[in-house]
Amino acid sequence: MRKFNIRKVLDGLTAVSAVASASSAAQQQQAGNRETEIQETLQSEHFQLCKTVRHGFPYQPSALAFDPVQKILAIGTQTGALRLFGRPGVECYCQHDSGAAVIQLQFLINEGALVSALADDTLHLWNLRQKRPAILHSLKFNRERITFCHLPFQSKWLYVGTERGNIHIVNVESFTLSGYVIMWNKAIELSSKSHPGPVVHISDNPMDEGKLLIGFESGTVVLWDLKSKKADYRYTHDEAIHSVAWHHEGKQFICSHSDGTLTIWNVKSPTKPFQTITPHGKQLKDGKKPEPCKPILKVEYKTTRAGEPFIILSGGLSYDTVGRRPCLTVMHGKSTAVLEMDYSIVDFLTLCETPYPNDFQEPYAVVVLLEKDLVLIDLAQNGYPIFENPYPLTIHESPVTCCEYFADCPVDLIPALYSVGARQKRQGYSKKEWPISGGNWGVITQSYSEIIITGHADGSIKFWDASAITLQVLYKLKTAKVFEKSRNKDDRPNTDIVDEDPYAIQIISWCPESRMLCIAGVSAHVIIYRFSKQEVTTEVIPMLEVRLLYEINDVETPDGEQVPPVPTPGTGSNPQSIVPQSHPSTSSSSSDGLRDNVPCLKVKNSPLKQSPGYQIELVIQLVWVSGEPPQQITSLAINSAYGLVVFGNCNGIAMVDYLQKTVLLNLGTIELYGSNDPYRREPRSPRKTRQPSGGLCDINEGTVVPEDRCKSPTSAKMSRKLSLPTELKPDLDVKDNSCSRSRSSSVTSIDKESREAISALHFCETFTRKADTSPSPCLWVGTTLGTVLVIVLNLPPGGEQRLLQPVIVSPSGTILRLKGAILRMAFLDTTGSLVPPAHETWREHHEDKDEKEKAKKRRPVSVSPSSSQEISENQYAVICSEKQAKVISLPSQNCIYKQNITETSFVLRGDIVSLSNSICLACFCANGHIMTFSLPSLRPLLDVYYLPLTNMRIARTFCFTDNGQALYLVSPTEIQRLTYSQETCENLQEMLGELFTLVETPEAPNRGFFKGLFGGGAQSLDREELFGESASGKASRSLAQHIPGPGGIEGVKGAASGVVGELARARLALDERGQKLGELEEKTAAMLYSADSFSKHAHEMMLKYKDKKWYQF
Repeated sequence: MRKFNIRKVLDGLTAVSAVASASSAAQQQQAGNRETEIQETLQSEHFQLCKTVRHGFPYQPSALAFDPVQKILAIGTQTGALRLFGRPGVECYCQHDSGAAVIQLQFLINEGALVSALADDTLHLWNLRQKRPAILHSLKFNRERITFCHLPFQSKWLYVGTERGNIHIVNVESFTLSGYVIMWNKAIELSSKSHPGPVVHISDNPMDEGKLLIGFESGTVVLWDLKSKKADYRYTHDEAIHSVAWHHEGKQFICSHSDGTLTIWNVKSPTKPFQTITPHGKQLKDGKKPEPCKPILKVEYKTTRAGEPFIILSGGLSYDTVGRRPCLTVMHGKSTAVLEMDYSIVDFLTLCETPYPNDFQEPYAVVVLLEKDLVLIDLAQNGYPIFENPYPLTIHESPVTCCEYFADCPVDLIPALYSVGARQKRQGYSKKEWPISGGNWGVITQSYSEIIITGHADGSIKFWDASAITLQVLYKLKTAKVFEKSRNKDDRPNTDIVDEDPYAIQIISWCPESRMLCIAGVSAHVIIYRFSKQEVTTEVIPMLEVRLLYEINDVETPDGEQVPPVPTPGTGSNPQSIVPQSHPSTSSSSSDGLRDNVPCLKVKNSPLKQSPGYQIELVIQLVWVSGEPPQQITSLAINSAYGLVVFGNCNGIAMVDYLQKTVLLNLGTIELYGSNDPYRREPRSPRKTRQPSGGLCDINEGTVVPEDRCKSPTSAKMSRKLSLPTELKPDLDVKDNSCSRSRSSSVTSIDKESREAISALHFCETFTRKADTSPSPCLWVGTTLGTVLVIVLNLPPGGEQRLLQPVIVSPSGTILRLKGAILRMAFLDTTGSLVPPAHETWREHHEDKDEKEKAKKRRPVSVSPSSSQEISENQYAVICSEKQAKVISLPSQNCIYKQNITETSFVLRGDIVSLSNSICLACFCANGHIMTFSLPSLRPLLDVYYLPLTNMRIARTFCFTDNGQALYLVSPTEIQRLTYSQETCENLQEMLGELFTLVETPEAPNRGFFKGLFGGGAQSLDREELFGESASGKASRSLAQHIPGPGGIEGVKGAASGVVGELARARLALDERGQKLGELEEKTAAMLYSADSFSKHAHEMMLKYKDKKWYQF
């Protein structure tokens, strides 16, 4: 019988599996062997996905609240979000699961809790004593709609007014309804025949908690006596009421009305108002009533010890002020200040020194929540200046069109950007400290710096310091100032290819080490910027115009005939060829009246003063060709060591030497292939109907997210993408059928193949051909058809020679293929470390001539020794497309690893990033999955369903960066940051700030001797006696349903404190004590059992060895 050697069988199996995993590694044994030497340290346990922080202005705000003791501000939104703000750097985001609009917020002042009322008629109690607030209780009203809530200071009974005009009372400790109800028909006059309308206001008399003031929409106000359960007074007015406010002495209150009037009432004179004021009404001479004005939506009445009271109101402007901006009016004594706002007012609150309603209020600021901004006004200074807002709420100042994220930047970069940005700050702010100062900062566990760059629709670019989960604007660059602005629409040149936002930023390419910045804009323009700390005046703005043309001549054999004339270095060697024309046949076609050789935007011809910061190095514009507009730029790359910038679109590719200001390469995409073109392309007429630039994206943006005003179209690459995937079609078509129509007509299948766009560009120093023995500078070009082509760069020596000798550019003939459009490329050295592109380190450009003469050192910075030193060492190219990723060994060009990332969807963003001293490929798919793969073996490490692509904004702004960080624009005004690093997830709790801090509640106002003797001070009320179950019975079960929240026992512990929580805390302590005693009993029993079993075991051992001698053991 034949014996099997089991070890050999196992060896054979492992060999087979190794070959299988290495895909096509068997083609070249050497590459396979070399690859196995790379030790991959990243494992799936290094990865975990979680949201970290949300920055920016709360999108579509709807409610506002302030805790005057904790000094915390809360904002609710129409999508059920809750944003809490403390001192600068302390922010928190929570979300109601239902997504219903927040209609009102009420703090339990100095208790670390907040009540939210939602449009779906639910009340929620939030515990703010934990770093991530959670809901402790919810109450769902079934039969009535909530319209107004009021929680008196230091009370546990919440008054809830409804649409039917009734008032229910909720115990905020147990979140249950009291049996005490104020019915509308009891509150109003019995003789009244009509319903008074919904409850729009509830408040207790500051001097008597037993008297409740109820305002109904129709104009009726009732002072209700809680003890006797009847109305003391009824105040009727023929104009609808919007809000009501008390004077702190409780003898007067003020109402705001729909005709722009304010009525002040004496509590004991219900027949007519004590005074009627029309703040913005024109007083007519003959004693007639002033003309009606717009409604006053809210009024506040705040008193001061030393002077006149403040009456602050929103709305109330006269109807003839058409086009006037929304206003906040501050009336103080005889002076009236009208403060214009940039957006409509959602709500406002007056910040006062005391939380007690029965004391002089001493207002010091007004916080105004606008539709798209938060403004704080200083009431103590003349002219009411605003406070400088320290929160990062200006992300959306102009709509964000693109985003880039950089972690682990050079240490001197943030201070440099901050110093040039500090000069841009506005003057005239209040001198006082920002009054919202609650909470504590978290512990900073990250030592590296992070920078976010946002590009905007108006052509501006903002640099943000994003280190340690905070966000602060550093510097703003306006790219549009280089162009002539058209005064009006008739003035505008008809060369525009977009109707609005012609300066919108589409792509940002930035080199943090050299600080070189390059942007591509929507009007097919590219601007290169150099960073300088000195101010300069540029007499003539350096400018290049490029004629980038796509054309296949109508010949018998479109495949092989026209080999481009460019591979010879002739194009680059002629510095005068500002507009190289590789197709002389079309340059004369302007004679028939077609627009030709004109750019879309006009560069200023006057001297340009440039402040310290980013200064223009070169403006490049694509021009119209024979009546056809330039196509939008789809990819862009800059390299500071080579002094080159390259960009491409669906017509072709252009490379520019920005040091010599010359065009080096100008090729149609097909010409890049030379005679190796794998596609049979249909010839097309040069005057084909022009494709709407990015129009498809506009439609998608408009139909999928109607509220999202992002007018700037995204790149042609994106519009092409959204036309391809099948799984997105039903999702989009539901909203609007026009979307599917545009999809079929905009990109035809023939045009898709013939219009191959440049989708990825990467400068590097690597092997360009199979026969190469050493790496050399080159450019890798990826296209939307999945092709990767390599262009060789022959650079002159550094120093003065670099400015005199031409850069010679030639296609290498190397072609690699993947499935789907190429998104990202990177290179690894023989140890598997990332080989970053060569770069220069930053130095001041405007310096002495002696300095300039020093040779510029081109220094490829690499983690490992530069591969050019050891000729035998190979490299690995990592290429990620929309569908798959490949790792290719160089110079052999063998694919050693391949991973099909997705079959049914497509990758929107792929980045090669470093994490835990290693590197991986991170991908975000249109189906909502976030995935990471090890390098070089492309093992899947993480695959989590995160969020689906619901609109183009997410696709346009999602990006990964090093150290496990990522971000995207979650709404038009907010950035959501997330992490895919297990370590960051674990440290996140420490890094988050605390909202709740222990603060002493201020002392209650002194009643004074005479008030105490003769009465007249604040009257207290035992609400428990009135509203408790023993007095008022149980509420109807069908009226509201109690839902326990996920806050847990920790949450209850936090919320149960102060006056409200003493009983609850005592009860909890007993529960906990009982729980601990139970645990102790169990532990004792377990110890007894183990001791018993040990003694039995010892006895058995003794019997077993009793008769044995020592040498028998």
